[in-house]
Amino acid sequence: MTDSAIENIDILIIGAGPVGMTLHLALAAGGQKSLLLDRRPQNALQADPRALALSHGARELLEQIKSWPTRAATPIETIHVSQRGGFGRTLIDKADYRLPALGYVVRYRDLAGALANNLAADALLAESEILDIAPDDEGVTVSLRTPQGPRRLRTRLLVHAEGTPGEQNGVKGSDYRQHAVICEVTPLASHDKRAWERFTPDGPLALLPLGDEFSIVFTLPPEKADAIMALDDEAFIAALEKQFGRSMKFAKPGKRSRFPLALRMRETLVKGNEVWVGNSAQTLHPVSGQGFNLGLRDAWQLAEFVLKNGVDRDNLARYAASRRLDRQGGAFFTDKIVKAFSNDCGPLKVARGLGLLALDVFPPARHFVAKRMIWGARAWP
Repeated sequence: MTDSAIENIDILIIGAGPVGMTLHLALAAGGQKSLLLDRRPQNALQADPRALALSHGARELLEQIKSWPTRAATPIETIHVSQRGGFGRTLIDKADYRLPALGYVVRYRDLAGALANNLAADALLAESEILDIAPDDEGVTVSLRTPQGPRRLRTRLLVHAEGTPGEQNGVKGSDYRQHAVICEVTPLASHDKRAWERFTPDGPLALLPLGDEFSIVFTLPPEKADAIMALDDEAFIAALEKQFGRSMKFAKPGKRSRFPLALRMRETLVKGNEVWVGNSAQTLHPVSGQGFNLGLRDAWQLAEFVLKNGVDRDNLARYAASRRLDRQGGAFFTDKIVKAFSNDCGPLKVARGLGLLALDVFPPARHFVAKRMIWGARAWP
């Protein structure tokens, strides 16, 4: 293939998941063209089994690009945080923040569908395999295999918005030795739009209201996750109720999925004319639902920087610097919570109980944590 066959694209986004589509639509709202690339078929995300916990801050961003899935979103009006086998609990209530909800639970496929409905017909190049990425001083050339044949695209800015950072130079992190088992279950009593974060020695157990059901994130060591995945439905419900440790009953478990949990932080978000956002920039533990919301803020802030100051390396460096507090704060917050609560140490159990009690009786501390979950670093003074 000769140089004459190269196609010029202003901004190329690898990954047409919700973060990549949010970036594309935010750029388009400001008059900037971009092209989405994805190795999957166009409707592949409709098979994704996950549910997402979106903050109210995420809703505010998505509404600006007319992509909030109103009918599919279940509001979280209160969040109950406690530990199994220990004292102390705190309750976070939407009424304290004058918001319609603290957050929302949405099926991944419904959010992806709401975003995809706003894409132009030529916005996505699906089923495209990347063969080579060749950066230089002026931009990046990407070689592809597509259903229509080979293509070469030349771009001023290449955004990586899919995948997770691997174990390589420039990536920090740790393996939590935990797996998340996820599924949906039906509570026998109404959930009243309350989310539960229940800390256990095996890891956090989250119950997120989704329609009339709960979306469950059941965190366990790998060997216990193996056993849980092998149980029949009746035994799984019994194990869930025992792990939760409160007088709540469940039924009708859906299909279970699992995935390993680790912290991965890319130290450098920008390299030449390439930028990493969302999970490709950082992968966090799902406790408190920070990771996906952080990725949406990555995309939104990158769009703001590009629309205001264009694509040049100095501007990209300023973008990377602007994301430091939010990224490091999110990673620190989730990492310390998991490590402090995922054990059965007596002194730590007492300390955790005192901490939960302090959040409950000292509103400024509780509000600090809640606002961090709702808006990220921009909620901090």
